[in-house]
Amino acid sequence: MTTVYQKPVASKLGRLPQIPTRPPWQVLAVLMVAGCLSSAVGAIVAPVFPEIVEQFGLNSRWAGVLVSTHTLTTALASLVFGLLANRLGSRRILIACLVAYGVFGSLGATAQGFWGIVLSRALVGVASGGIGAGSIGILSNLYDGEARTRMMGYATSALATATVIFPILGGWLGLYHWRWAFVLYGLGLPAALASLLFLPRGRRSTATLPKTHGIGNVIRQSKVWLLLLALATASAIFYVVVVYAPLYLKEAINASSLLNGCVLAARSVGAAVIAAVGAAKVSKRLGAGGAIATGFFLMAISLATIPNVLSPPLMLAAGLIFGLGFGLVMPNFYSALADLSPDTQRSGVLAIGTGCASLGQFISPFIFGPVWASAGTHVFYLAAVIAATVGFLNWLRR
Repeated sequence: MTTVYQKPVASKLGRLPQIPTRPPWQVLAVLMVAGCLSSAVGAIVAPVFPEIVEQFGLNSRWAGVLVSTHTLTTALASLVFGLLANRLGSRRILIACLVAYGVFGSLGATAQGFWGIVLSRALVGVASGGIGAGSIGILSNLYDGEARTRMMGYATSALATATVIFPILGGWLGLYHWRWAFVLYGLGLPAALASLLFLPRGRRSTATLPKTHGIGNVIRQSKVWLLLLALATASAIFYVVVVYAPLYLKEAINASSLLNGCVLAARSVGAAVIAAVGAAKVSKRLGAGGAIATGFFLMAISLATIPNVLSPPLMLAAGLIFGLGFGLVMPNFYSALADLSPDTQRSGVLAIGTGCASLGQFISPFIFGPVWASAGTHVFYLAAVIAATVGFLNWLRR
């Protein structure tokens, strides 16, 4: 693997790029762990979601909002932290948000009512947004060109691996009581300590304000805002599986939280494998647009399959196919955004991309929740049609 580091030349903002003083694998490992925790915000509670809905007697039409509450605050926080990353330093933001993640996420275990859990979810979402902005900002500044695409693939693979492990752990703890799943958020505290010890120190900008006008010029490009829109759509479709697949299995075969966790984990296995070993190769062969289109087509096939299978092995296979598609889509989205962004604005643009992904997850229950309440499993067919349409449009523009 060829690692390309930026030369230590001062930028217009008056700071030097972050050059690792630790071995690169240690820096990368810490960033992967932080990113894993950020991606696991929803995966931790998704397996026990049906139990929470049952205990609080939530209307199935809006119950998905409980799982996606954190995504709205993540989207807003990603924008704010992304704009501040060049001034305050991505490392400072990352460490502070990891501490907040561990504290606020764990509060869900002691919440005495529905609104207490919602508050915990909102606060952990803010922390997750800072973690995503900090870790992606550091990673994108350490690598260039094809190496960056490869590292984005490794990052997506690590994040997908987290969503393999955490749903199983959350489902296993949920067998005792759904509150135990929230204890997993406490892992943010040792991750913050590791970030403090191993991540390189970056120099803060001498500018009084971040260059938001430059980011606006980048986003106004048609290629960029179309990427952001498609990124939000992919995330909204992703949450159809996270929210409604467990509810479907609970109703159809009275699935336990552990089985729900395993089905969600199967989806992530496919994403981890393809993101690590196939995303860059498919992108090189078909182009970024072709790779993204292929990923959407695989997601559509999986979504259309879910309502027609009840056997756990077949459900696992459907989840695996969905993960393969999602693992193609996400790294190519972020790599394309990085390629279209100037060096001085890259952290902010990628943070906006993360915010759009979170916003897509938040609005997903508002779009698909009424369909689930009125038409049940037809929600999967609707999501499949949307995925196939976006895939076709990306194929035309490849």
